[in-house]
Amino acid sequence: MTPTQSDAETLRDRIAAELARTRARTAGLTDAVDDDDLTRQHSPLMSPLVWDLAHVGNQEELWLVRDVGGREPVRRDIDDLYDAFKQPRRDRPALPLLPPREARAYVATVRDKVHDLLDQVRFTDRPLVADGFAFGMIVQHEQQHDETMLATHQLRSGPPVLAAPPPPEPTVRVGGEVLVPAGPFTMGTSTDPWALDNERPAHTVDLPAYLIDAAPVTNGRYREFIADGGYDDPRWWSPAGWAHRQAEALSAPMHWRRDGDGWAYRRFGRWDPVRDDEPVVHVCFHEAEAFATWAGRRLPTEAEWEKAARWDPATGRSRRYPWGDDEPTAAHANLDQRHLWPAPVGAYPAGASSLGVHQLIGDVWEWTSTTFRGHPGFTAFPYREYSEVFFGDDYRVLRGGSFGTDRAACRGTFRNWDYPIRRQIFSGFRCARDARPEER
Repeated sequence: MTPTQSDAETLRDRIAAELARTRARTAGLTDAVDDDDLTRQHSPLMSPLVWDLAHVGNQEELWLVRDVGGREPVRRDIDDLYDAFKQPRRDRPALPLLPPREARAYVATVRDKVHDLLDQVRFTDRPLVADGFAFGMIVQHEQQHDETMLATHQLRSGPPVLAAPPPPEPTVRVGGEVLVPAGPFTMGTSTDPWALDNERPAHTVDLPAYLIDAAPVTNGRYREFIADGGYDDPRWWSPAGWAHRQAEALSAPMHWRRDGDGWAYRRFGRWDPVRDDEPVVHVCFHEAEAFATWAGRRLPTEAEWEKAARWDPATGRSRRYPWGDDEPTAAHANLDQRHLWPAPVGAYPAGASSLGVHQLIGDVWEWTSTTFRGHPGFTAFPYREYSEVFFGDDYRVLRGGSFGTDRAACRGTFRNWDYPIRRQIFSGFRCARDARPEER
């Protein structure tokens, strides 16, 4: 067997393993509830779980079965039903969706055909299949929908159906700020084989010196903002943020309620006391920005976040992850839905960046102040609807992943985006500020 053939077989094995691991997660999220729950819309912000299930199968059919494999369609008649651009989430419950049994049969049929073509595909035929990109894109797409389905589970009512062990306890004390020196760094990537189009290409960004929080903002610190009347003082809010805070009567993070003199937080059907050393989660961009202003700080730009996460001052290069280039393990970060809430600050010292910034990957998606745009030299690939149609001022960038993000869909260059009013996602933040002359 030639080295090229050996590399191809290794890649096939990796793809098959990632497809299987991802589908097992999808099955766990959909098998945990009955058919009524699967077809119910738990929030107008979210699809019925059964829509997500068939949608991931339809995307797999479109890209792998039909495009990569050149095979006959399995179900061309349902393409429009599961087109996310043609069917707004609020309207999906009224569509003639595949019922649960039929949806499961459909995704299984598609997967059988994918396994068949995986044995035959050559990874050198065209850019779509080079290094297995199309398969990696589908893995990441399904994992992204799995995180969306996990957020739907958080919104559903009724008894708990998901369980996981608690995240690890802190092993180091983490606090304060970290200085990031002025200078250039490489942002984005041109070499990561499964990186998506909005992560590309690699380019140099030169930043002035700044300081960034060593850890995400915690519940305890956020409770100080609440106790100080932060939700009632328009000084801390942008005009758009204050209008949203008033319109929605925001007074605390989503899923919080008063509990005697303190607060409780509902996590997947269970109420627990708010723990002060956990990163705050389920806050929108406007809340994060208001807190930062109240604290005399600001949200980091996306470039500042990425430099703090990836730049290695010893070598001048940008790492794939804060800790280096090795794939994430359970010691590095709270990923892969191993746990169902953020880990306390200080729980992952092995995942710290070379500058000493902690928990940049996993736990909570972190809001940045940056609107969503393509990197300089951006090229849409393989379709405009993944990234380019969202570019503009409507969306803010989030970075780092959450406890519900899978390692296949998370790296130091990975970019997420959402409307600044959204907080059903597993979103938190950390603060930054410009360095003073004596600090540089």
